[in-house]
Order: sequence, then C-alpha cells, then structure tokens
Amino acid sequence: MTVPTPIPGETASTPDAASQDAYNQPLPFGLHRLTQGLNALGTLIIIGLMLLINTDIVGRTGFDAPVRGVTELVSLSIVGIVFLQLADTLRSGRFTRADMLLDRLKRTRAPLAAALQAVYHLLGAALMLIILWAAWPSLVESIRMREYVGALGDFTAPVWPVRLMMLVGLSVTALTFVLLAAMDVKRARHLAAQAGGVPS
Repeated sequence: MTVPTPIPGETASTPDAASQDAYNQPLPFGLHRLTQGLNALGTLIIIGLMLLINTDIVGRTGFDAPVRGVTELVSLSIVGIVFLQLADTLRSGRFTRADMLLDRLKRTRAPLAAALQAVYHLLGAALMLIILWAAWPSLVESIRMREYVGALGDFTAPVWPVRLMMLVGLSVTALTFVLLAAMDVKRARHLAAQAGGVPS
C-alpha cells in the first residue's frame, strides 16, 4: 500500500498521516531489524544459488564436469528463501491483498479501517501459528531420521536446515502480524479520539 505524496506547494489533507497504515513503520522492540536481517539472508542465499548455477553451467558445458547436487540444493533453498523473506514482505506491505474497501474506509471511516486491519493481522497471526504447529513435528522427525535429498554415493544434503528456516520465518511472521495488529489498534483509538474531538 503506497501513501499518496502531496503535490509540491500543496499541504496534506491530514496533518498526522491518519491515512497511513502500520506498514513500513519501525516495529516495536526493533523487530523490523530482524525482519530485514532475514530478508538480507534470503537475498544472500539467492546470490549463492546464482553463482552455483552458473558454475554448474560453465563446468557442464565447458569442462564436462557438472557440479553435483545443484538441482537438489536449488529446490530446497527456494522453500527456505520464501519463508525467510516472508516477515519483511509483510512489514513493508507487499502481501497480496484486495484493499478497495479499506482504501474507501480510510477516507470515510478511518478508525473502522484501522480496526479492520487489526482483525486482518490477528487472523494472519493465527494462521501462521497453525502452520507453525503443523510444521514443528516435521522438523523433529527430519532430524531424528536424518532425512536427506540426493543419492548416496553421489550427493546428499540434509533437509532439516530448510525446515528450521521455515519455522524461524513462520515465527517471526506471526510476531510481525501481532505487532502490526497492536499498532493498528493504537491508531484506531487515536483516530477515534480525533473524530470525537478528544485530544489523544
């Protein structure tokens, strides 16, 4: 969700950015630094995969010596990357959503829009926790049975690090949802107080 930029020389219609939402704002307890760090880690993994794929192409075509396990590592890493970057995608407001109703409510009933966003974020947190609860046994089982991808004698890679990245990403995303909901509730109260003429 992008916030309209005032035209130069024109004053904004709301002096306190009431039309803004909780996205792209610093999160309580400095959690935004953690989401940005996980996002950066995901980006580094992408760069590593690009180098690995290019090395495999050069080795395969130029020297008839492909890099072992590239396909397995890429398929595993993509899953981990998605979950590592999930929380920062949420924090920056880049989750896919239909917001025509919210955009209209922000102009007409800003407190209600903020309250609805709080409900949305709480439901998102509940969904992340459900997925986290369902994914936890898979991590434990993966470590216990030493699950791997590849073929013995050729190339093998453990699966548990990717499952761990999934759980970390889910946990941070759930916490981000909760903090965004808290920020929405605070903004809703502030806007309601302004609408009622009560100093906030």
